[in-house]
Amino acid sequence: MITLENVTVEFDQRRVLDDISLSLCERRIGIVGANGSGKSTFVRLLNGLQVASSGIVRVDDFDAAKDGRKLRRHVGFVFQNPDNQIVYPVVEEDIAFGLKALKLPKDEIDRRIDEVLARYDLSDFKTHSSHLLSGGQKQLLAISGVLVMAPRYIIFDEPTTLLDLRNRNRVERAIAELDQTVITVSHDLDLIAGYDRVLVFENGRIACDDVPAIAIARYREMMA
Repeated sequence: MITLENVTVEFDQRRVLDDISLSLCERRIGIVGANGSGKSTFVRLLNGLQVASSGIVRVDDFDAAKDGRKLRRHVGFVFQNPDNQIVYPVVEEDIAFGLKALKLPKDEIDRRIDEVLARYDLSDFKTHSSHLLSGGQKQLLAISGVLVMAPRYIIFDEPTTLLDLRNRNRVERAIAELDQTVITVSHDLDLIAGYDRVLVFENGRIACDDVPAIAIARYREMMA
Protein backbone atom coordinates (compact mmCIF):
# COMPACT_ATOMS: atom_id res chain seq x y z
CA MET A 1 0.00 0.00 0.00
CA ILE A 2 1.24 3.45 -0.95
CA THR A 3 -0.40 6.42 0.74
CA LEU A 4 0.00 10.16 0.38
CA GLU A 5 -1.45 12.56 2.93
CA ASN A 6 -1.80 16.23 2.00
CA VAL A 7 1.38 16.16 -0.06
CA THR A 8 2.63 19.38 -1.60
CA VAL A 9 5.85 19.96 -3.55
CA GLU A 10 7.22 23.42 -4.28
CA PHE A 11 10.23 24.47 -6.37
CA ASP A 12 11.39 28.09 -6.03
CA GLN A 13 8.01 29.08 -4.62
CA ARG A 14 6.22 27.40 -7.53
CA ARG A 15 3.74 24.74 -6.46
CA VAL A 16 4.30 21.62 -8.59
CA LEU A 17 2.02 19.30 -6.59
CA ASP A 18 -0.85 20.73 -4.60
CA ASP A 19 -2.28 18.91 -1.55
CA ILE A 20 -2.40 15.36 -2.94
CA SER A 21 -4.07 12.69 -0.78
CA LEU A 22 -4.69 9.17 -2.04
CA SER A 23 -3.94 5.47 -1.58
CA LEU A 24 -2.50 3.19 -4.26
CA CYS A 25 -3.13 -0.52 -3.91
CA GLU A 26 -3.93 -1.73 -7.44
CA ARG A 27 -1.47 -3.98 -9.30
CA ARG A 28 -1.23 -1.77 -12.41
CA ILE A 29 -1.57 2.01 -12.18
CA GLY A 30 -1.11 4.42 -15.08
CA ILE A 31 -0.35 8.13 -14.80
CA VAL A 32 -0.98 10.66 -17.57
CA GLY A 33 -0.93 14.41 -17.93
CA ALA A 34 0.50 17.20 -20.01
CA ASN A 35 4.16 18.12 -19.68
CA GLY A 36 4.60 20.10 -16.48
CA SER A 37 1.44 18.74 -14.88
CA GLY A 38 3.34 17.20 -11.94
CA LYS A 39 3.20 13.53 -12.85
CA SER A 40 6.95 12.90 -12.91
CA THR A 41 7.43 14.73 -9.62
CA PHE A 42 4.66 12.60 -8.17
CA VAL A 43 6.27 9.25 -9.00
CA ARG A 44 9.69 10.43 -7.80
CA LEU A 45 8.12 10.95 -4.39
CA LEU A 46 7.30 7.26 -4.22
CA ASN A 47 10.89 6.07 -3.98
CA GLY A 48 12.49 9.05 -2.31
CA LEU A 49 14.04 10.64 -5.40
CA GLN A 50 11.96 13.70 -4.50
CA VAL A 51 10.98 14.79 -0.99
CA ALA A 52 7.66 16.49 -0.30
CA SER A 53 7.68 20.10 0.86
CA SER A 54 4.84 19.17 3.18
CA GLY A 55 2.68 16.13 3.86
CA ILE A 56 3.55 12.46 4.27
CA VAL A 57 4.39 9.76 1.72
CA ARG A 58 4.33 6.18 3.00
CA VAL A 59 5.20 3.01 1.09
CA ASP A 60 4.26 -0.02 3.17
CA ASP A 61 6.25 0.45 6.40
CA PHE A 62 8.52 3.18 5.04
CA ASP A 63 8.28 6.95 5.44
CA ALA A 64 9.69 8.26 2.15
CA ALA A 65 11.18 11.37 3.79
CA LYS A 66 13.03 9.40 6.47
CA ASP A 67 13.77 6.04 4.84
CA GLY A 68 14.80 7.04 1.32
CA ARG A 69 17.76 4.68 0.99
CA LYS A 70 15.86 1.66 2.32
CA LEU A 71 12.83 2.63 0.27
CA ARG A 72 14.76 2.55 -3.00
CA ARG A 73 15.52 -1.13 -2.44
CA HIS A 74 11.79 -1.82 -2.45
CA VAL A 75 10.65 0.67 -5.09
CA GLY A 76 12.58 0.32 -8.35
CA PHE A 77 12.63 3.14 -10.89
CA VAL A 78 13.12 2.73 -14.64
CA PHE A 79 13.93 6.03 -16.35
CA GLN A 80 12.76 7.18 -19.76
CA ASN A 81 16.28 7.12 -21.22
CA PRO A 82 18.16 3.95 -20.27
CA ASP A 83 21.50 5.67 -20.98
CA ASN A 84 20.85 7.70 -17.84
CA GLN A 85 20.48 4.50 -15.83
CA ILE A 86 23.20 2.25 -17.22
CA VAL A 87 26.30 2.78 -15.09
CA TYR A 88 28.86 0.14 -16.05
CA PRO A 89 30.33 -0.56 -19.50
CA VAL A 90 29.63 -4.33 -19.45
CA VAL A 91 26.15 -5.82 -19.19
CA GLU A 92 26.78 -8.23 -16.30
CA GLU A 93 28.69 -5.56 -14.34
CA ASP A 94 25.81 -3.12 -14.72
CA ILE A 95 23.26 -5.62 -13.41
CA ALA A 96 25.56 -6.59 -10.53
CA PHE A 97 25.97 -2.95 -9.43
CA GLY A 98 23.00 -2.82 -7.05
CA LEU A 99 23.41 -6.38 -5.83
CA LYS A 100 26.89 -5.72 -4.45
CA ALA A 101 25.47 -3.19 -2.03
CA LEU A 102 23.30 -5.98 -0.58
CA LYS A 103 26.45 -7.97 0.28
CA LEU A 104 25.05 -11.13 -1.30
CA PRO A 105 27.26 -14.19 -1.85
CA LYS A 106 28.89 -14.30 -5.29
CA ASP A 107 26.98 -17.42 -6.32
CA GLU A 108 23.68 -15.70 -5.49
CA ILE A 109 24.69 -12.62 -7.48
CA ASP A 110 25.64 -14.80 -10.44
CA ARG A 111 22.37 -16.74 -10.19
CA ARG A 112 20.26 -13.58 -10.20
CA ILE A 113 22.18 -12.10 -13.13
CA ASP A 114 21.87 -15.26 -15.24
CA GLU A 115 18.18 -15.56 -14.39
CA VAL A 116 17.24 -12.02 -15.39
CA LEU A 117 19.37 -12.11 -18.56
CA ALA A 118 17.65 -15.32 -19.65
CA ARG A 119 14.26 -13.78 -18.93
CA TYR A 120 14.87 -11.00 -21.46
CA ASP A 121 16.88 -12.98 -24.03
CA LEU A 122 20.06 -11.12 -23.13
CA SER A 123 22.18 -14.10 -22.08
CA ASP A 124 24.34 -13.87 -25.21
CA PHE A 125 25.11 -10.25 -24.30
CA LYS A 126 26.34 -10.94 -20.76
CA THR A 127 29.89 -9.72 -21.50
CA HIS A 128 28.81 -7.28 -24.23
CA SER A 129 29.31 -3.52 -24.04
CA SER A 130 26.23 -2.03 -22.41
CA HIS A 131 26.25 1.09 -24.55
CA LEU A 132 26.46 -0.84 -27.82
CA LEU A 133 23.11 -2.54 -27.24
CA SER A 134 20.10 -1.51 -29.30
CA GLY A 135 17.59 0.92 -27.82
CA GLY A 136 15.20 -1.88 -26.92
CA GLN A 137 17.96 -4.00 -25.39
CA LYS A 138 19.12 -1.03 -23.31
CA GLN A 139 15.62 -0.57 -21.95
CA LEU A 140 15.43 -4.27 -21.09
CA LEU A 141 18.84 -3.99 -19.43
CA ALA A 142 17.56 -1.07 -17.36
CA ILE A 143 14.53 -3.15 -16.35
CA SER A 144 16.85 -6.07 -15.54
CA GLY A 145 18.99 -3.90 -13.27
CA VAL A 146 15.87 -2.99 -11.29
CA LEU A 147 14.22 -6.40 -11.34
CA VAL A 148 17.33 -8.22 -10.09
CA MET A 149 16.98 -6.30 -6.81
CA ALA A 150 13.59 -7.98 -6.21
CA PRO A 151 11.63 -4.78 -5.43
CA ARG A 152 8.00 -4.79 -4.33
CA TYR A 153 7.09 -1.97 -6.70
CA ILE A 154 8.50 -0.80 -10.04
CA ILE A 155 7.94 2.70 -11.44
CA PHE A 156 8.33 3.34 -15.17
CA ASP A 157 8.77 6.89 -16.43
CA GLU A 158 7.87 6.99 -20.15
CA PRO A 159 9.34 3.52 -20.85
CA THR A 160 8.40 3.38 -24.54
CA THR A 161 8.97 6.98 -25.69
CA LEU A 162 12.36 6.38 -27.36
CA LEU A 163 11.54 3.00 -28.91
CA ASP A 164 10.40 1.80 -32.32
CA LEU A 165 7.20 -0.26 -32.50
CA ARG A 166 8.87 -3.67 -32.19
CA ASN A 167 10.85 -2.71 -29.10
CA ARG A 168 7.90 -0.80 -27.69
CA ASN A 169 5.91 -4.05 -27.86
CA ARG A 170 8.76 -5.99 -26.24
CA VAL A 171 8.82 -3.58 -23.32
CA GLU A 172 5.02 -3.70 -23.02
CA ARG A 173 5.19 -7.50 -22.73
CA ALA A 174 8.03 -7.28 -20.21
CA ILE A 175 5.98 -4.96 -18.01
CA ALA A 176 2.84 -7.10 -18.33
CA GLU A 177 4.73 -10.18 -17.14
CA LEU A 178 6.06 -8.59 -13.95
CA ASP A 179 4.76 -9.89 -10.64
CA GLN A 180 5.42 -6.59 -8.90
CA THR A 181 3.05 -3.69 -8.55
CA VAL A 182 3.71 -1.40 -11.52
CA ILE A 183 3.18 2.36 -11.72
CA THR A 184 3.70 3.77 -15.22
CA VAL A 185 3.92 7.37 -16.37
CA SER A 186 3.24 7.43 -20.09
CA HIS A 187 1.96 9.40 -23.07
CA ASP A 188 1.48 5.98 -24.73
CA LEU A 189 -2.21 5.57 -23.91
CA ASP A 190 -2.40 2.09 -25.44
CA LEU A 191 0.27 0.93 -22.98
CA ILE A 192 -1.90 1.70 -19.95
CA ALA A 193 -5.32 0.96 -21.48
CA GLY A 194 -5.47 -2.45 -19.78
CA TYR A 195 -4.34 -1.22 -16.36
CA ASP A 196 -6.47 -1.30 -13.22
CA ARG A 197 -6.44 2.44 -12.55
CA VAL A 198 -5.31 5.66 -14.22
CA LEU A 199 -4.58 9.01 -12.59
CA VAL A 200 -4.84 12.15 -14.73
CA PHE A 201 -2.73 15.09 -13.56
CA GLU A 202 -3.40 18.72 -14.36
CA ASN A 203 -1.64 21.73 -12.80
CA GLY A 204 -0.30 19.74 -9.89
CA ARG A 205 -3.60 18.14 -8.94
CA ILE A 206 -5.45 14.97 -9.87
CA ALA A 207 -8.12 15.86 -12.37
CA CYS A 208 -9.44 12.31 -12.73
CA ASP A 209 -8.85 9.02 -10.90
CA ASP A 210 -10.72 6.12 -12.44
CA VAL A 211 -10.56 2.98 -14.56
CA PRO A 212 -8.62 3.49 -17.83
CA ALA A 213 -11.63 3.81 -20.13
CA ILE A 214 -13.00 6.74 -18.16
CA ALA A 215 -9.71 8.37 -17.15
CA ILE A 216 -8.17 8.21 -20.63
CA ALA A 217 -11.36 9.59 -22.21
CA ARG A 218 -11.23 12.47 -19.72
CA TYR A 219 -7.57 13.09 -20.56
CA ARG A 220 -8.34 13.17 -24.28
CA GLU A 221 -11.06 15.76 -23.63
CA MET A 222 -8.62 17.88 -21.64
CA MET A 223 -6.04 17.76 -24.44
CA ALA A 224 -8.51 18.54 -27.25
